[in-house]
Amino acid sequence: MLTEQRDGTLILTLSDPATRNSLSPQASAAALEALARAEADPEVRCVVLRGDGDHFCGGGNLPRLLGVRDTGPEAQVESMRLLHGFVEALASLPKPVIAAVEGFAAGAGVGLVLGCDMVVAAEDARFVLSYGRVGLSPDAGATWQLARRVPRALAMRMLWLPEPVGAREWQALGLVNEVVDHGHALPRALALADQLAKMAPNTLASGKQLMQDALLAPLREQLDRERDHFVRNLFHANGGEGIRAFLEKRPPRFS
Repeated sequence: MLTEQRDGTLILTLSDPATRNSLSPQASAAALEALARAEADPEVRCVVLRGDGDHFCGGGNLPRLLGVRDTGPEAQVESMRLLHGFVEALASLPKPVIAAVEGFAAGAGVGLVLGCDMVVAAEDARFVLSYGRVGLSPDAGATWQLARRVPRALAMRMLWLPEPVGAREWQALGLVNEVVDHGHALPRALALADQLAKMAPNTLASGKQLMQDALLAPLREQLDRERDHFVRNLFHANGGEGIRAFLEKRPPRFS
């Protein structure tokens, strides 16, 4: 896991091109550390997750998984604790996370993409949950995401059949925000991050938290949460700055 900061954006790069950036416990642990630092650092306004080279992420490393079978389940339980901690950290980070997808996102790589707040994908990007082909079952939150975001029949087809789905189809399903030319996923994701970095970070955090809460909350509870967030943000310094800047027809200067 490589890290690079460009202005207010932290770029996390899954880096093992020889294996299509397959996941490892070390990469998940490094991602957890990087996301914890990003949350604590006010200079980081947004995170972009990408893969090194021609692909986003090939999912689990199958030779490593085969070797784990000789050591017992404890090692894999720990590995998945780290991976699922990575997925949860993407969701709980009170800052926008954008996936920049080139090439293949497979297996747990799909779970990571779905765990991001926004997705920019290259025209030739492909998404595939190929667990059944190797006798395994989904992880990285893929079932949680798909059950909430696509019809059941389509989710089951995606889970069971190893058929790569293109970026345009994922965009039509609402799983990808933008499709760009090959090689342009990262630049476009960084441009979106720059836009978000100019907004009030407290209101971005509120929007992300409210959307997550809305998945399970009854309407009355969600209305109460919206009230509490709105009042808190109105009386935040950024609320006053945003309103004054709009009325004075100038760009806001959020803290």
